[in-house]
Amino acid sequence: MSENICFPAKLTHSHIDNLISKGIKHIFFPYIVYEKNAVGKENNTYNCPIVSSYNVIIKHLKEKYKDITIDNPVFTFKDKKLLKKNCTDYFIKSFNVSSSKFEKAFESAIKARDMFEEDMYNKNWEFYNKAKANNQLIILLAGRPYHTDDLIQHSLANIASHLGATVINEDIARKENYLDGLNSFIVSQWSYINRIENAAFFVARHDNSLHYAQMTSFGCGPDAFLLDDVQDILKRHHKSATFLKIDDIQNAGSLKLRIRSLIESIKLNTNYTQKQNIPFIDTKDFSIKEKHRKILAPFFTDYISPFLPELFKINGYDLEVLPKSDELSAEEGLKYSNNEVCYPATLVVGDIIKALKSGKYDLEKVAAGITQTGGQCRATNYYAIIRKALVDAGFKDVPVVSVSFGENTAKKQDGFHLNWKKTLPIALATILFGDSLSRLYCSTIVRCKEEDKKQVKELHDSYINQVKSLILKEDSKSINSLLEDAVTKFNSFLPSEEIQRAKVGIVGEIFLKYHSFANHNVSDWLLEQNIEVIPPSLIVFFVQTFVNRKVNKQYNIEKQSVPQFVMDFFYKLVKKRIDNCNKVMSKFRYYHPLDNVFELADRVKGILPLYTQFGEGWLLPAEIVNFVQSGVNTVVSLQPFGCIANHIISKGIENKIKELYPNLNYLALDFDNSVTPVNIKNRLLLMLESIK
Repeated sequence: MSENICFPAKLTHSHIDNLISKGIKHIFFPYIVYEKNAVGKENNTYNCPIVSSYNVIIKHLKEKYKDITIDNPVFTFKDKKLLKKNCTDYFIKSFNVSSSKFEKAFESAIKARDMFEEDMYNKNWEFYNKAKANNQLIILLAGRPYHTDDLIQHSLANIASHLGATVINEDIARKENYLDGLNSFIVSQWSYINRIENAAFFVARHDNSLHYAQMTSFGCGPDAFLLDDVQDILKRHHKSATFLKIDDIQNAGSLKLRIRSLIESIKLNTNYTQKQNIPFIDTKDFSIKEKHRKILAPFFTDYISPFLPELFKINGYDLEVLPKSDELSAEEGLKYSNNEVCYPATLVVGDIIKALKSGKYDLEKVAAGITQTGGQCRATNYYAIIRKALVDAGFKDVPVVSVSFGENTAKKQDGFHLNWKKTLPIALATILFGDSLSRLYCSTIVRCKEEDKKQVKELHDSYINQVKSLILKEDSKSINSLLEDAVTKFNSFLPSEEIQRAKVGIVGEIFLKYHSFANHNVSDWLLEQNIEVIPPSLIVFFVQTFVNRKVNKQYNIEKQSVPQFVMDFFYKLVKKRIDNCNKVMSKFRYYHPLDNVFELADRVKGILPLYTQFGEGWLLPAEIVNFVQSGVNTVVSLQPFGCIANHIISKGIENKIKELYPNLNYLALDFDNSVTPVNIKNRLLLMLESIK
């Protein structure tokens, strides 16, 4: 297991051992992508990535569990019809259950679940009403389902009860939906976050006999921003939130002290008077009348960020890419975002705050912009984190624009609309050029003469500028022709004799692996050591959606709004562009092709299921395998410290990939504000010793 993963995940290993010690030979450990809707109208109902997919880690412990069958079929509780198909696939096909017996069992199970939820709801209200009648203090102790376990919660509920409090949970608010008002920053993304936030609103709107406490596990990625939002909700209603951080500690004395202090302080505060609620303050909407504003975008990568102003300009928007992050960005980010949120969020927030504080911009004429994937990763909530940071920093009148493709998880932004039909062809050509240019540069700079290095860098920069002008003309054909010219020019700087260099492939979290300040210039440093860097390809990150849609349909995880033949048609168009790009690049003497995404998907089968789609998902291990199979045996994975996705898709599958490919030399590097360049360089030097 990963050393900084949450306590419930650590406990899973012992739980499986416990079952086996009782003679169990067949274990059901499902992969659950979506939970049931928590309160009605959420944006989404994802499970936490760890809860969804920890069975992947367990299943790979073959040496330990070689005589045990562990089933991990995929399920969704978001849609009853899809759930029924999931159950049909597993129970009828795996256990040869008759259709009539299955139908009866399925409906009975749905009724049992509904009855359980109704019983929980009624019992909470029974305890609540009895406590109110007896003037007894009440604590809503919120948490995830695993927090009901006595060991995980260290008996906190019992401790509070013994001290005279009536303890209820978030099920009391199950039938009330407080999320529709959008009086919070958070994107309603994960089912249990939605339930907890809904419960916080419930407590906030009741009198002072009801108080709020929440159990949270150390290392919980979603809670890094949920806790801030819950605290803000209760503060606006003149209530406090008590957060109880739980780990695998032996002595729970500090937790008991927190509970005792909470109850004693509540008892002393008997002179509470109702106060007027503090209004929720959010950033300004990006309405039609705000369309004139300059959109400030955080820097992302040397091979895409320079082209963004032109891509937005053809849509009628003025966008400026901010300078690359620096130490001040990190400082401002730490000041205005939760310190446990991932490092990319810290830098993105810091870049925007730093720019607005600089005095360079008229605050009535600028907006901030950020992308949203809408997926299971925390990155979807960067949009919320930025809005909260701007309000806290005094920039509430600066709108925040969400740039997303597909389902929009933003608040109202009538003034922002990209014409994707016009933008996608030129954007595709630009991304392909950026991917290709990065490979041309990295392969040439480690082989050209020392006196030519400056010219190679200037050549690289000149192509960036030429592409910008072609984007404004919406001339994707000329961008393709420019790539032919680039191949010829970079070839001209290569010595006539064949020069072999040790190669290192780069994978990892999308921000870390591209953003040179965030990763302490790993690629440049390797190039300086005469190591050929094979940079990551951005195009496959986007086109993996064609694989994901097929997989989600195959496993009945999501309903498809666009017919498959339409998606197949679009993929053929995209693949044709990629094939043409590879055809041009094949004339480069040290050619590394852009990969076929469906071939990448085939390479990862047996390592983790293709419905593992959070973060970089199955694509990250697929890229590692692809490197090894193409002769690049040294791979560096760059990731934020504490990234919940990488517990599974990077660190979690490391041993499995090494088992399949023993020649792999794999180095996972974690980054946050405290990591020093010296530490990173030392680990890279140790890695290089093994490949020289």
